[in-house]
Amino acid sequence: MSDSVKLRASDGHELDAYVAMPEGEPVAGLVVVQEIFGVNAHIRGVADGYAKDGFLAVAPALFDRIERNVELSYEGDDMNKARSFIPKLNMDKALLDVEAAIQYAAATTGKKVGVIGYCFGGSLAWLAAARLNPAAAVGYYGGQIAKFANEGLNCPVMLHFGRQDGHIPPEDVDKIKSAHPEVDIYWYDAGHAFNCDARSSYNSEAAKIARERSLQFLKKWTVEQG
Repeated sequence: MSDSVKLRASDGHELDAYVAMPEGEPVAGLVVVQEIFGVNAHIRGVADGYAKDGFLAVAPALFDRIERNVELSYEGDDMNKARSFIPKLNMDKALLDVEAAIQYAAATTGKKVGVIGYCFGGSLAWLAAARLNPAAAVGYYGGQIAKFANEGLNCPVMLHFGRQDGHIPPEDVDKIKSAHPEVDIYWYDAGHAFNCDARSSYNSEAAKIARERSLQFLKKWTVEQG
């Protein structure tokens, strides 16, 4: 079951969020952080998938600060529009919206909350681990993580990268690993956005393995350690 709710960030900004609910009592909360394509069918599908695993999954609409109801595909004019958002993005304000989603999930479930993000959202998952207080964070191919590699972390973190990802140099990942040897970093024989089944870069084997690892990791730190 799913719903749409309104969240309010600490600076007063109101944003929409997609909420996917498990059939029974949630085992924990999970914030699903979008790519640069909005809370589209893929991100909603990710949230739905984790709801089937027992999480109350919340996907905040981070682009509401720029334009509301953004839901883009991965080609043509939509791809161009998605890229046009990049210079308009403010990581600090986006993090306020992630924080609002964490607080909503915590208040709704009364349990721990993890964060998982993809691309733009992968970088925000890292910042959430550094500047907020989730129970765990998972980042997929976050291209800006290296910029913030020297920040301390408040929770366990798992990261996924593709060896054929032309957007993220291996040296960036080396920088992250050097600064945080405790972080679980996994490489896959895949390109950027290998988890997204709506894109040509989708790699089913890598996506399956990464999701299994992510689910085990999230359950360990939000449920078993609870």
